[in-house]
Amino acid sequence: MISCILKAKHKFLIALLFAVTASFGAWAQASDPANVATKGVEPEATAAASEPGAGADPAVISAGQALFRNNCAACHSAGSEVVVGPGLQGMSQRRNEAWLISWIKNSQALIQSGDADAIAVYEQYNKQAMPSFAFSDDEVKSIIAYVESGVDAAPAGGTATAAAADGSQPIGDQAIGAIGGYLDIILVVLIVVLIVLVVTLLLISSILKNYLNKNKQLDEYDHEIVNQRFDFSKVYKSSAVRTIVALIFVVVLIDLGLDKAMGIGIQQGYQPRQPIAFSHALHAGEHEINCNYCHTTVYESKNASIPSANICMNCHSQIKTESQEIQKIYRALERNKPIEWVRIHNLPDLAYFNHAQHTQVAGVECQTCHGPIQEMDVVYQYAPLTMGWCIDCHRETPLNTKGNGYYDNLVKLHEASSKGAFTVASNGGTECSKCHY
Repeated sequence: MISCILKAKHKFLIALLFAVTASFGAWAQASDPANVATKGVEPEATAAASEPGAGADPAVISAGQALFRNNCAACHSAGSEVVVGPGLQGMSQRRNEAWLISWIKNSQALIQSGDADAIAVYEQYNKQAMPSFAFSDDEVKSIIAYVESGVDAAPAGGTATAAAADGSQPIGDQAIGAIGGYLDIILVVLIVVLIVLVVTLLLISSILKNYLNKNKQLDEYDHEIVNQRFDFSKVYKSSAVRTIVALIFVVVLIDLGLDKAMGIGIQQGYQPRQPIAFSHALHAGEHEINCNYCHTTVYESKNASIPSANICMNCHSQIKTESQEIQKIYRALERNKPIEWVRIHNLPDLAYFNHAQHTQVAGVECQTCHGPIQEMDVVYQYAPLTMGWCIDCHRETPLNTKGNGYYDNLVKLHEASSKGAFTVASNGGTECSKCHY
């Protein structure tokens, strides 16, 4: 008798949970923005709206979409938004197909050939070199077809559709956003109700158990059913559980150990306190003072010099003379002692690095290695400055060979033997002796 009551109680709890879950699933499906967006739309209209492009082969567009997402999406949008490079929407109207194929395959070769359009694009987007891609012509055409199909292009303006002439509510970003807000509220309410129901059933179960035990009319079988307990000791005493826990513990220790071992000597994020609170965000950012003004040898020497106090006094003999930080500069000058700035970016002695070679010859921007220095109130080491980080840069950065006859034969030999761009690595930039000798 008692066991039947308890089994009925368990069945009722399972049925209740199932009913709540099913109800919520049905409601969520009915509230799905995808369903709302197509409500009241004729099947023919829906099919036309989802068609990838007029006259385009869906298989070609699908192939182009996969290539775009795997190779292009990090720097370009399929719409008009500028990411690193320009938005690609309408690119076949701006450039002919042959030019686009040449540009996507090897943009640096097109630039070095003197193509005016290629040079203009390169300079417009801060001379950010685009990697070369070993695509076939058909693969490039599939990417163009995908972009021109407008499958993933963001709607211009991003506003909700205007209300229909019959007074119906618009279905757009605002409507979907409102649905999303209600969804969150209702989900929270359902979770609270479910928790209350579970707690209520547990209380009822406890009361019923106490009543039956006090009644003392239970036979041996019913008493065992009513007072049964889950033995947790069997779980943690199990050899299988202990083995799994031990394996997890060992794996975590190995992972932490490897992370620490691999991180030895890496000072990324190092941000020491300087003797004077100098803000690059104020000087290089807000006032746009060129780096070369303070670091006078940045384009001429192996090292970028630390500015002397005299350079600071070019301005601060007249500006903010009452500042406590500026007073520290005055005291250094009076005592004829240098300001003891704390060095942040420091390569090991075994590595040779020439600052001028990178800034003057290669034209590398300060932010490439030092990060958004113009936004830092307190400077920190932005890049890891590891050997792997340097080598990756040498492998990916094309050499600027335009107008330099020294590279003419090297470029020809490279193009004859390789499809990729002529990078620093192509000119021996990954050889050990370049940095270690």
